[in-house]
Parts: sequence; structure tokens; C-alpha cells
Amino acid sequence: MTQIDIEGLVKTYEASEDHDVEGNEIVAVDHVDLQIRDEEFLVLVGPSGCGKTTLLRCIAGLESITDGDLRFNGDQVNHLRASERDVAMVFQNYALYPHMTVRENLGFGLKLSTKLPSDDIDRQVVSIAELMGIEDLLPKKPGELSGGQQQRVALGRAIVREPEVFLMDEPLSNLDAKLRSEMRTEIQELQNELGVTTVYVTHDQTEAMAMGDRIAVVNDGRLQQVGVPEELYRNPTNEFVADFIGSPSINLISMDIEGNRLVSEFGFEYEFSDYQVDDVATVRLGIRPEDLEIDSGGTDIEISVVEKMGNENFIYGKLGDKEIVARTDASIRPETGDRVGISFRDEAAYLFDAQSGTALKTKTDTLNAPQTQL
Repeated sequence: MTQIDIEGLVKTYEASEDHDVEGNEIVAVDHVDLQIRDEEFLVLVGPSGCGKTTLLRCIAGLESITDGDLRFNGDQVNHLRASERDVAMVFQNYALYPHMTVRENLGFGLKLSTKLPSDDIDRQVVSIAELMGIEDLLPKKPGELSGGQQQRVALGRAIVREPEVFLMDEPLSNLDAKLRSEMRTEIQELQNELGVTTVYVTHDQTEAMAMGDRIAVVNDGRLQQVGVPEELYRNPTNEFVADFIGSPSINLISMDIEGNRLVSEFGFEYEFSDYQVDDVATVRLGIRPEDLEIDSGGTDIEISVVEKMGNENFIYGKLGDKEIVARTDASIRPETGDRVGISFRDEAAYLFDAQSGTALKTKTDTLNAPQTQL
């Protein structure tokens, strides 16, 4: 099996004339250090254009590395071609050959990369087709298949090669929500069964949280934080991670520091007597939607939208000029235009430096903490 070590990896492109960038250079991946453990399922997540797919392509050998080291089991692979790295990649568009049958698509990589007899290749193809539950599709061509069936064929084509590393670039983004949920479970089960080191790219943080052993959050080509899902959710290293991880997103309110109190421009105050913030003039207070509680003693806010999800409700309202959202039990059913009070417990509060975005305080496990009314 394979451990991947990425040390100071940089990937730059020469900027075209219509790009106004300093130095005529676009930095797509900016000094990334990351270790992907043997047999780990690691998810690269971030917004579109953040560099996660470029990083994946550098690992695959589809993009050259401008600077830094990429090692598989301690051996540098910077200058190895993709065909020499023993990796298999699954693309967003599946990349199946339309003129070939499923059987031919599954076996095509083996024909190119091995000297196995045709009978042995066919046996492996049938075995993988049975594993993927697509044996009845072997005579068909991709145009006759649904999106989910095409995705299974693309996965099967990668698996049949028995690579040391799987690389997956948003493979489920073209599927509907129900099928996407089913397929991500199947991918996890396959990866656990095969024990292959896997790097999975997605812009969907819910997908990342559900699938990853660990998650690496990327923004502007830089690695923001790496950790297990709960760590990123409860203890984000900065405001970007806190805002990107979680659905609905964290509520963020700009606050000025006055002594040991935080004061907003619309009158909301928050005391942090048991926590000191030094050398910071302004902060951003963060509260997760599920940590906001409907409280008749809290400050009234007017409900603007209620999203009824069946098992829970998302309640949107205005606090000053700031829209906030609370995630509540389905039994709490305010209507648009109602006024309610909302509060939160102090251990649920996050604080971020308003200038740098660095986390100053994250969610703690303090019990029986006092409740703050909005």
C-alpha cells in the first residue's frame, strides 16, 4: 500500500494577457504540506477554483510540479509520468469510450498496461463487474446506461487495475441527490474493502464530512486545515474553515471590543469575562445554527423564512441588519412574520480576529454555562 507525502508543493501557470496578476504568474497551489496515510480516505474540499483539482492532478502526474516534493512511500515521483505512478483516476465526466461496450471499457486499461492474456483480462473484468453489481450491463454501451450505471463502470475501470492509489475528482457531481447519497456509501464500502489509499476532491462540504477519514480544506491554493470532520467543525483554525464547514453555515456577527464585552453596531452585547482577547480591536462572533435556541426571554427578531425539512426546521430572521439562521426541532413551527427570541450558551461561541480571520476561541465542552440572549 502507499503513503503519499507532499512537501512544499507549488504549481504555477503563466498568466494570459487578460489576467491582471502580479508577476505574470498564477499560483494555483501554494506551498502545500500534506501527508496522506496508507489506506486513508482523504477528502480535498474547497470552493470552485481553490486549487484542489490542480493538487489532485499533480499527485496523478497529469500536471507538472513547479516546486516542492511529492513522494510515494518515501520515493520521489515528481518526474514520473502518470503511467508510472500506479494510480487510477475517476473523473467528473466518467470519460467512458462511447463506441466500446461496458466489458471493453472495463478491460481497456488492462490491455494497455499489462501483458495478461485476453482470457485472464476477461475473468478480472467479470469479477469486478460482479463486485460493482453491473454484470448484466457488460454487453451494453455507455449511451444505454443511466448516470449511476456509468459511474459504477468508471469506478470499476479504476478498480480492475488494482492500483496503489485511487484519485477521484468530483465523481458524483453529475448525479441527483438520492443517487449521490447511495453512491458515496458504495464508494466508502469499496474503499474499506479494498484498502486502497484514496484522495477524493469535492466542493460539497456535506459530502466531505460524510466520506472522509480526514478532510483537507483548501482556499486560494493554500491548505487551511487538515483533520477529522468533528475537529474541523468544532475547532476550525480560522473563519474560512468555520464558515465553509457546516450546513447551514455558521452565523457570523462583527463585534467591537469594549473592556470585557463585545458590542455590535446594532446594540447586541456579549460578555467574555472568562476569556481574554489581547491586541485585537474587532472580532467576529460565530454561532452555529443548531446552537441558537428559541427563548421567550431573548431579544425579539422577526422571522423572514422558515424552511421545513420534515425532521427539523431552519428558521431565518434579522438581527439588526444581519440575517441569522437557527436549526430547530420540527416541533417548533413559527410562521413568517412572527417575532421570537433567540439565545445561545456561552460554550457554543466562536471568536475570530476580524482582520486575519484566525480563530481566537472555538466551541468548548463547558457544561451548565450561562445563556446569552440575543
